[in-house]
This record gives sequence, structure tokens and C-alpha cells, in this order.
Amino acid sequence: MSAPAAALAPPPPLKGSDLVMGTLALSLATFMNVLDSSIANVSLPAIAGDLGVSPVQGTWVITSFGVANAISVPLTGWLTQRFGAVRLFTTSVLLFVLASWLCGFAHSLEMLVACRVLQGLVAGPMIPLSQTLLLSSYPPAKAGTALALWGVTTLVAPVVGPLLGGWITDNVSWPWIFYINVPVGLLAAGMTWSIYRQRETQIKKLPIDGVGLALLVLWVGALQVMLDKGKELDWFASPEICILGLTALIGFAFFLVWELTDEHPVVDLRLFARRNFLFGAATLSIAYGLFFGNVVLLPLWLQQWMGYTATDAGMALAPVGLLAILLSPVVGRNVARVDPRWMASFAFVMFAIVLKMRGNFTTQTDFATIMIPTILQGAALAFFFIPLTTLTLSGITPDRIAAAAGLSNFVRITAGAMGTSISTTLWENRAALHHHHLAERLAQGDPVTTETLRQLQTGGLSMEQSLAWLNRMVDQQAFTRAADDIFIASAAIFLVLIAAVWLTKRPPRLAAPVDAGGAH
Repeated sequence: MSAPAAALAPPPPLKGSDLVMGTLALSLATFMNVLDSSIANVSLPAIAGDLGVSPVQGTWVITSFGVANAISVPLTGWLTQRFGAVRLFTTSVLLFVLASWLCGFAHSLEMLVACRVLQGLVAGPMIPLSQTLLLSSYPPAKAGTALALWGVTTLVAPVVGPLLGGWITDNVSWPWIFYINVPVGLLAAGMTWSIYRQRETQIKKLPIDGVGLALLVLWVGALQVMLDKGKELDWFASPEICILGLTALIGFAFFLVWELTDEHPVVDLRLFARRNFLFGAATLSIAYGLFFGNVVLLPLWLQQWMGYTATDAGMALAPVGLLAILLSPVVGRNVARVDPRWMASFAFVMFAIVLKMRGNFTTQTDFATIMIPTILQGAALAFFFIPLTTLTLSGITPDRIAAAAGLSNFVRITAGAMGTSISTTLWENRAALHHHHLAERLAQGDPVTTETLRQLQTGGLSMEQSLAWLNRMVDQQAFTRAADDIFIASAAIFLVLIAAVWLTKRPPRLAAPVDAGGAH
């Protein structure tokens, strides 16, 4: 074997305790990362009150992390080639620990937002690199099982995050939602370095694509802020949103042209020339956007219109991990033998069934009925991430895996943010429409309305209070019907997406799956 070929040869798989400890270390770091993306959501009121800012200003704690994370994820491939996967991953984890400690220590909103920006920037490469390092740890025949077990952490963390964040905020104090990352991160970094430091990937002294990096920061930052603030500012009725949208569009156009013509691009967009990567990443991202938009919508409806507390709403979503944990190892063991396109198609059918069931929810729906589709959704998740990301990254050479994993995760995360914004905006628009239609039937002189108001006033309410109560009932029905509309429409789109899955080519039989996607 020639020297160059030997240099490019991947290290042999790990064995014994090193394999177990390496998998544990990478999974811990991933769990910490995904957990932190959702744990702060329920703590926003406490953070805003403690720092003396409004709840609207407090949302920058979430926005700043999302913007920084979205910018750094697609840089993973370039950074890996420049510094090496093991060194980059370990450094990212340690900086994440430092940023977490500083977040808890923050005494002003400005300091907290700055620390969250740092946290988001260093968190970007962690998930793609944990996948890359895990792949190098297992023989190809067992890669599916390994990544399935790893993927369970990314399915459980978003559910655990709000529950854990709420409990810590209520029983300890909000800084501890960040402090808990310190021991976990230090343990994960120490274990990773001790096991993987002799397995560093090849390093290339690549020049810095400064123009590409600046354009990436510009358009991704503008897009993320627009998506986060759009509903609050009434979308394109706001000059600020119009400017952000125009900036994102023009910035993306220049970024596209520059990256496709630069000799050393900061993001390898040529990956989209591969058929499986193009259709796989597109299908995965659209499906994830639908999934995440509905995941956000359900607890909003439960808390705002069904009288659920944050903890109760979290409990209604928690069972999603049950079937996902049980079935993910089964999917991982068989994804190399069974056509992953059939698995992904089954996942989309399951998603459609789950959403059709939710489309029948009413204001009288009980807790048990709400939990049934949540439990079934776990099966859909198990057959969703692993097969689709196996298809997406099929046939990509090991030296481009980190870049491909980073780029596919970036597209997926961005689609998730878009899904959230679109679903919540459509929900409110449909609710306004339903409210108008329902209110038409309650016109002055309607006998049912008149009798209802009379009974309310007999019970001691004033006319204004009676009308407010009636309006609340109409709103409850309107928002419930609007949520049903979103669920039904999403079910239909999932069925349409089955056709997109079959635009990909089947990977070679017994080929190792290369990614587990993750639910960040």
C-alpha cells in the first residue's frame, strides 16, 4: 500500500470497554447538546423576571442560541478538515461547558445572550462529529445498531428538556439548567479524548473562505431572526421583517454563487449534486419541519385552550420515546438488509395516521385519548431518522462524511425552525377564520345566545363578563378547529412525501448506514 493510501485508511473499529465507553461519551455529549436546545424554553418567564426584562426581550435567550447554532452546523466539514474531528469535537464540548457555566453566571440579559451565542456556535459541530466518530468506532455491519442506540438520545432529550427545565426552575433556580451541563460535559470530553485521541482524522491546511463565511453568517442570521420574530411582528406587515427577508434572500443568492465557484468553499454545496443526498436531505428536512411544527403546536393548544399546566403538557408528550427506544435498535439492525425506502414509507404512513387521529381532537378530548397517538408516534420516529439519513448519506466517502452530516443537519434544523413559524402562524390565521364563522351564528337576537347570556347574568356575571366568557368559549372552539386543520393538512403532506422517498436509490445491500439524523 502506498503512503498516501495508508494515510487515508480509516482506523480499525474499537473493541471491548473502549467501544462501550466511547459510545457512552459521544451519546452523553449529544444528549447534553439536544437537551440544551429545549430546556430553556419553559424557564423564560423566570429568566426574564430575574433579569428585569420583558418576556418578549427574554425570547432572545432562545433566538440567539438558534441563530448561532444554525450558522456553525454547516461549517462542520471545513472545520473538521482544518483541525481534525477528535480535536474539534473535544474542544467544542469543553467550550460548551464553559459557555454553559457563563450562562448560569450571567447577571444581565446582554451577558446571557452573548454566552448563548457562544454556546450555539460551539454546539454546531457536536452532533455531526459524534456521528462521524461513532461510525469509525464500529464495523460497518454493526453501524446501524450503534447509531440507532445513539439516536435514542436525540429522541428522548427534546421530551426530557422541558420537564427537567420546569422542575429545576420551580425547585432550584434557573441558572442550574445551565450548570448541570458542566459535570456531564467534562465527563464526556475526558472520556472522548482518552479513547479517540489516537484516532484523529487527516488534517489539511485549508485557506479560510472569508467571503463565504461572512455571507453564511449574513443570510442564515437574517433568516433565523426573521423566523423567530416573524409572528411577533406580524410578518411582512413589519418593515423589520421585510428587511430581514430581503437580506436573507440576497445573501443566500451571493452565497450560492460564491460557494459553487470557490476552490475551497466553507460549505461543500456540491454534495447536492448527488441524487441521494439531494432528495434524501430534502425529504428528511420537509418531514422534520412538519413533525417539529406539530410537536410545538400540540403543547401550545393544550396549555392555552385545554387548561393543561406545562408539566401536564410535557407528560402528554413524554410517551413518544417509548416505542422509539424499543424499535430503534431493531431498525438499526435491519436497515442494511431491508430497503430503507420501505422503512421511511412506513414511517410517513404512521405519521399520517397519528396526525389524522389528532385531527379528530375536540375540547372534550381526554388525556388518555391525547396520549394514544403520541405513543404511536414513537414507532414513526424509529422508522424515520435512521432509514432517511442512511439514504441521504449513502455512498459518500469517509473524508466527506463530516461535511455531509453537518450540511444535512443544517438543512434539517432550518426546516424545523420554518415548520414552527409556519404552523403557529397558520394556526392563528385559521383560528381567526373559524372564530369569524362561529361568531356569525351568535348574532344579537339568536335565541341560544340570548338564553346563555341570561343564565350567565343570573349566575352573577355582568353583561361584559358574560360576553367575555362567551368569547373565550368561541376562541377555544376556533383554536381547536384550527389545530385540527393543521394536523389533517400535515397528514396529507406526509403521504405525498412517500413519493419523494422513492426518488432516491437504494444503498447497496449490507452497506453500513452512516447517520442517525437526530431530533435537535
